[in-house]
Amino acid sequence: MKGRPTRRWQVAALCAVSALSAVGAFQPPSTICRKVDTRRVTPALRSSLDPLGAPTNPQAAPQTKKKDLRTLQRFLEVECWKLPAIRTLDRTLLAVSDACRLINRIVQRAQTDDLYGAAVDPITGELMEENVQGEVQQQLDVLCNTLMLRAFCGASNNAVCAVASEEEALPRSCADVMGYDTSNSDTSKLFQSGEYVAVFDPIDGSKNIDSSLPVGTVFGIYRCPEGANQQSKEGWSMDSFLQRGTEMVAAGYCLYSATTVLVLTLGSGVHGFTLDPDRQTFLQTHPNMRIPDVGSLYSFNEANSRDFSEPVRKFLENMRETKEMGGKKVSSRYVGALVADVHNILINGGIYGYPATRDNPDGKLRLLYESAPMAMIMEQAGGAGSTGTGRILDVLPPRPKKGKAGGDDGGQADEEAGRGVHVRVPTFLGSVENVFELDQFHKYYGEDDE
Repeated sequence: MKGRPTRRWQVAALCAVSALSAVGAFQPPSTICRKVDTRRVTPALRSSLDPLGAPTNPQAAPQTKKKDLRTLQRFLEVECWKLPAIRTLDRTLLAVSDACRLINRIVQRAQTDDLYGAAVDPITGELMEENVQGEVQQQLDVLCNTLMLRAFCGASNNAVCAVASEEEALPRSCADVMGYDTSNSDTSKLFQSGEYVAVFDPIDGSKNIDSSLPVGTVFGIYRCPEGANQQSKEGWSMDSFLQRGTEMVAAGYCLYSATTVLVLTLGSGVHGFTLDPDRQTFLQTHPNMRIPDVGSLYSFNEANSRDFSEPVRKFLENMRETKEMGGKKVSSRYVGALVADVHNILINGGIYGYPATRDNPDGKLRLLYESAPMAMIMEQAGGAGSTGTGRILDVLPPRPKKGKAGGDDGGQADEEAGRGVHVRVPTFLGSVENVFELDQFHKYYGEDDE
């Protein structure tokens, strides 16, 4: 039924409630409804039956009071003005927040708007090719990827020159993303003046949507090495992407759950913004987020624990045997989506881990656009990010050994470049004390190479 409830529905509801409260058991509503004089259903009673209707007495009705919170736009204007190194990124980050808002709507409407299933090429009608992860691209993946590409390139005021996505094998210039002819030397360099490159996973944990569980978006922004883009005919250089995480100037994630939360760091602390469903605006609800120094939560996929290395198995056994940690009872929480699990750890303290396994000796999380951005957020919030043997932000992605990406060498250089962009690392994120303890287990037990 659409719109406000009808008078007949209201009377029926009143009759049912009266029957149950009067006799304490079910009776056919029709036998009681005959005794109700519908003319005596007052406006006040009608309003109580219609919680979405306008109150008949506004003074008596409870008023919903909005908090006086700073908007994301105002936050970015002030912070980017304070930090000259990222002064041109305010429009870019605001565009990313708009993309997150649209992705949130897509996720919510996936069931009702038939957005599930494999993506189909609109021209050929055939299934689209597998992505670089070897997975058939889904409609949601394609839609969300397009939104993020356009956000970084279309609204950045030429601040971003190129982008790399989890859904695509190689980085792309913003000129290519925006549909310019990149074979033309003039149009291919339209975005060459951009000082930054962006990396992202547009929809992490998309399989969770089938079960109405949380999913998220992760992104990071790197400053291009000086002069790197000018040396390339394409207007961008692979050297701009294959950098240590310490070179990131901004990182963030957006969680699509009971509320939609955008968590962002510009290198000077971590701040959280919640999407106001009425105004469709992100408001700063979590200023200066800090993770507890030690936490009682651990978030690992323990179904794979037999395939973990000995240090990780011993660490998890110790966590299970420890009754309390940080003054709270130790417990396990695992959602199966990176953003949801890390956000839980950031708020409550503890440790998240996606270790190496026998089948995946380097883990499954990608360094550039998953592990490194999350590690930057954790460190800025007072936590830590480790591979088990070292700091995540210190890991340097492998560089192509020969040729250049996009060259005419049979694709070998592209494969080498793609390996660097999508390189994986074991990932542990969380409270300083918890991550430190995990590293100590690695030092004590060493690596299990079985």
